[in-house]
Amino acid sequence: MILPKIRVLRSHGQQAIEDLDAVELTEEFRGRPELTFTEDTTEAERAEALCPTGAFRADPLELDLGRCLFCGECARVAPRNVRFTNDYRIGSPTREGLVLHAGDSRVEFDPKRVRPEIRRCFRQALQLREVSAGGDGSVEMELNATGNVNFDLGRYGIGFTASPRHADGVVVSGPLTAQIAEALEICYDAVAEPKILVMCGTEACSGGLFAESRALDRSFLDSHTPDLWLPGAPTHPMTCIDGLLTLLGRKNRL
Repeated sequence: MILPKIRVLRSHGQQAIEDLDAVELTEEFRGRPELTFTEDTTEAERAEALCPTGAFRADPLELDLGRCLFCGECARVAPRNVRFTNDYRIGSPTREGLVLHAGDSRVEFDPKRVRPEIRRCFRQALQLREVSAGGDGSVEMELNATGNVNFDLGRYGIGFTASPRHADGVVVSGPLTAQIAEALEICYDAVAEPKILVMCGTEACSGGLFAESRALDRSFLDSHTPDLWLPGAPTHPMTCIDGLLTLLGRKNRL
């Protein structure tokens, strides 16, 4: 009985990624965009008019990753102004850090904007409670993927727990619907201090396509300040892992 299983394991080869810092995603992956200013703004203005969430602006030239769906339409319409790279290192400790301008070569991660108690208390071990606040399941699946055999987030002492009483922080996905508002507040309050708050996915960062919907209630963010913003539609596992490790001070944004 064991021999067939051994043959299957051998056929799979090495699945685990030994060095996550050395990971390079496929060129088809749309990660951090590069913006280039041109005197002729015709194409950029067309891209701005086309953007479904208002993430792209022609004047001044900028792209808000917190609102971006990474659909690539702006790069198709204005190729001289926008080019998506495969750089997944796009998390930020501040919401304004997700807004890129012409000439930006990376998403900055200022360690001074990280609360000292986060690295003091959670540098070696961190347990998170994930709350789907009206999401479509895509971000949630990517968060699950961080713990699979390929990425193995647990190797860093970071994982997800079922109970907020056992958690050190909350990861929120989805646009924050009114139906989940009270439950989200209850869950967050159940986590003992000190605790962290992570907004994962474009919908969580800004509401995404549903930002103007009457079905949303994002008042939670009026009284709670997130420690980490992770854009993406959905957020790639490497974006999540890189953001968390950088937040904890276990790697630097190069």
